[in-house]
Amino acid sequence: MATKDKTDHNPKTDPAPNSNTVKDPDNWTTGGEPMTGAQASYLKTLSEQTDTPFDESLSKADASKKIDELRKETGLAKGD
Repeated sequence: MATKDKTDHNPKTDPAPNSNTVKDPDNWTTGGEPMTGAQASYLKTLSEQTDTPFDESLSKADASKKIDELRKETGLAKGD
């Protein structure tokens, strides 16, 4: 029976450093579509927490960028 080496790479939990699993919203093929319901809901919550006006006309890509911006403002962003 083979034992798992600690250096084994699990692509589901440890994406490769050059992986495309995280894309810049500006490069999304569907980025120009209206934001999703989940994005709208989360953006409304973050907008309320930061006293920022909610813009329901944002695209998927713009909503993603705004969510990242407001997460930083609230201290919810990774690395904060």
